[in-house]
This record gives sequence, structure tokens and C-alpha cells, in this order.
Amino acid sequence: MTRDEARALDAADPLAALKERFVLPPGVLYLDGNSLGAMPAAAPAASARAVAEEWGTGLVRSWNDAGWIDAPSRLGDRVATLIGAAPGEVVVADTTSVNLHKLLAAAVTAGERRVILTEPGNFPTDLYVAQGVAATIPGVSVRTAPRDAVPAAIDEDVAVVMLTHVHYQSAATFDLRAVTAAAQAEGALMLWDLSHSTGAVPVDLNAAGADLAVGCGYKYLNGGPGAPAFLFVAARHQARLRSPLSGWMGHAAPFDFVDDYAPAAGIRRWLAGTPPVLGMAALAAGLATFDGVNLAALFAKGRALSTLFVAEVTARCPQVRLASPADPAQRGSHVSFAHPDAYPVMAALIDRGVIGDFRAPDLLRFGFTPLYLGFEDVWRAADVLADVLASGVWDDPRYRRRAAVT
Repeated sequence: MTRDEARALDAADPLAALKERFVLPPGVLYLDGNSLGAMPAAAPAASARAVAEEWGTGLVRSWNDAGWIDAPSRLGDRVATLIGAAPGEVVVADTTSVNLHKLLAAAVTAGERRVILTEPGNFPTDLYVAQGVAATIPGVSVRTAPRDAVPAAIDEDVAVVMLTHVHYQSAATFDLRAVTAAAQAEGALMLWDLSHSTGAVPVDLNAAGADLAVGCGYKYLNGGPGAPAFLFVAARHQARLRSPLSGWMGHAAPFDFVDDYAPAAGIRRWLAGTPPVLGMAALAAGLATFDGVNLAALFAKGRALSTLFVAEVTARCPQVRLASPADPAQRGSHVSFAHPDAYPVMAALIDRGVIGDFRAPDLLRFGFTPLYLGFEDVWRAADVLADVLASGVWDDPRYRRRAAVT
């Protein structure tokens, strides 16, 4: 594709104006929204209002007057529209890791089964949290099976199957419906991590019959660094499963201040401590960037952007190897290419205003957020990558010095 052809696609794109909902530095091609979403244009004012007006002037009254107390459920219902859940099935709270711990612990203590089944190479925090649950609840163990062998590995000992819908490195996707059905056919619960899915690719948890899910708020949801996460519990399980973190916000009557815990009805029982109100204000601005957007068209654009990038890089950069599925229907909204010196290559790209990220040991990872990326952006990113690789500029010693965050 020529640059003019890419520009023509942008000119005809009905979603192109969505970019105005964000603030991006001039000259930057941001292909790392799969790690940290760009800042919504409305976020500074929303955060300032929460600090100066709601906190500064409203003080404690804002728990009622500004609706702070209901923010976890209110934002949860907004997330639900992006993942195929019903109102009252999603709550925004805590971090992905904490929410994952809650759901795994609930799953392995709900019956006699004690095995958590996952795949090797899953996102590290998922594996670490599962290992932590196994280390603290007697009899619980973690079992892994290669992704193609997961259905066959589900037996009568498996309490819950925990998988990431879109793999954080390769972007390879699982079939939500098929894997969920396989788990449930053997009597296990199905828990999906949607951190690299929500807001970027189609997800319909209820159509798939999913049981449990978690996801973060700072990637494609653009809620800012450390944004609150979310968890999903299908309505049919909410009365049966019990959160292991029985904090006061999950109590049936938190402001009665009684000594004994009684879980709230519905999804609110999965709350624990006081909601992070300031973080939720920024997340609300991120979720508002999806207002009025045709999700089917948005997800189709994301796939078209990644397809263009793969085609351009494959044709112009023989030094790299595609490490994601070639079929766009089999991958999420990010793409990885392998290079033996991926770290300095990415550092050189970032120095030239093309921001992606490096994933050990050898991956260049690029995210395609259709809310604020266009076709010319993607074409230009491939052009800069081709120049960096062909020129060898990446071999400068300064690009080899590892930063703390990669």
C-alpha cells in the first residue's frame, strides 16, 4: 500500500474523528495502547473535578452527592456493554491480580475439586496468583497443559480453567464459546482474563456461557496507569460463590457496622475495601471514549489496522519474523515480530517516535487501538521500522542499556 492509499482510507473512515477524544503528543505514533492506553481528552478535567470539587468542596458528602458509593457498580455496568455481560454482572474494583485471586479462591472452595488448570506461558501475574492460591489453600494445585491440549486435560479434579482470551505476547486467541463449553462439560468453571481483549476485540461472555472473568482498566479502556480493574460473575453463580476477601464494602449493610460478615446480594459481594474514587474518575473518562461508537465497526477497523501493519512489515522487513497468528481472525489487536536484538530495535523505534514495547526474550510488540490510530499512522510506523532495521541504527550501544520497564 502507498502512503496516499493509506490517507485515502483515513479520509473515508467514519471512525476517524474518534481520535479527537484523546490527547497524544505531536509526532508520536502510539502503538502501545495494549499496554497503557492514551489519555482521554476529558480525563484531566474529570480528574480535576473529582479532586477540586467533589473531594475539595463536597468532602465526605460526595459519597452520596457525587455518587462515589455507587461507582463500582455504575462503571461495572458500563464495562458490561463491552464484554457481553448483563447489568449487575460486573463490578469495578481493586486490581486484576486481586480480582483473579478472589475468583480463583472462590472456585476452588466451592466444591470438592482442587485443581486450577491453565497453560504454560500464560500472563505471569495469572500464574503467580494461581500459585499463591495453591500455596495458601490446602489441597489446591496448579496444572498446566499446552493451549491446544487444554480441553483434553480437564478432568474430574479440575475446579476452574483459567485462560487469557488474547495472549499477551503472541495475541493468539482462544475460542471463548468452545473452550467454555469444554470446561463446563467436565464440571469445571471457566475463568477468562480479558485484559488484552476488552475494548479491542469482540467479547460476548453470556453468549459463550462463561462463568467468571477479570480484566484491567488501563489498556484499551484508557483508564490511566493503575486504573481500577473489573471482575465478572455470571448471575447464576452470584449467590453460590463466596469472595475470600470479605471486606466491609462487600457487606450486605456496610454502614450498620456490625461485627459479623454477611455478604451483599449480587455482584456487590465481590467488593472489599473502599473504592479508589480518583482512579475511577479517570476510568469513567476512558469508558466514555466508547460512547456512541459502533463496536462492530470499531473492532473491524482494529483488525484492518493490524492486517495492514503485518502486510507492510512482512514485505519490507525481512529481518523480522511474524510471531503472531497470520490469520487476523486468530489474533487480538496487537501483533508481535521476533528479532534477536528486539530490545535495541524497539529502543531505536521509540527514539524516533514510534512507541511499541519489547517482550522478552525477542519480541517487538505493537498494539492497534482503533479509537485513535489511523491507516496512515500504521503505514508510517512500518516505514520507520523498515528504516531502523535497514540502517542498523539500532546497534548503537545506548539502545542496549536496559530500562527498568520494558
